[in-house]
Amino acid sequence: METKTTTSKTAAKSAVKTTTKVAAKIPAKKDAAKNLNDLFEDALKDIYWAEKALTKALPKMQKNATDEELKKAIESHLAETEEHVSRLEECFAKLGKKAQAKKCDAMQGLLDEGKSIMEETEPGAVRDAGIIAASQKVEHYEIATYGTLAAYAKVLEQNECLKLLLQTLEEEKKCDQLLTKIADTTLNSKSK
Repeated sequence: METKTTTSKTAAKSAVKTTTKVAAKIPAKKDAAKNLNDLFEDALKDIYWAEKALTKALPKMQKNATDEELKKAIESHLAETEEHVSRLEECFAKLGKKAQAKKCDAMQGLLDEGKSIMEETEPGAVRDAGIIAASQKVEHYEIATYGTLAAYAKVLEQNECLKLLLQTLEEEKKCDQLLTKIADTTLNSKSK
């Protein structure tokens, strides 16, 4: 019996070895971040692009929503998002840098998914539930990003930027909570 168990374990290890591929090292680009400050500035450019893209996407989501509470929440968050853009511009200024956007592939993917959800759902409660799901994915990405940026700002002793980033982080969390409340109170039940 022990021979079979040993043989089975050896076969399993061999199978894992043959199916596991060796991960390749990714070479850094010429303009790659060399320190935390570079990484911080690069991430600011990313989220700056993302927030600006959201100012264009949110009106489309609002127009496609049917629930009045959801429409109001999107309208309110659009005003906050415009403020987020301004705060990021202020953060760049505090760093002595010109505000610069760099395409955020993650946000582009989330916005594309949101558009796809709207195309693949009938107007009404089902589409509204889909808009909330897509919006919360965006909020979760933003929460993660602003949390990371705040951590970097703290280490870099960029206290003025830290204050701005934490303010935006709190607004993103509140938006996520509001979307959950809207979904839980009416929309998810209506979309059955």
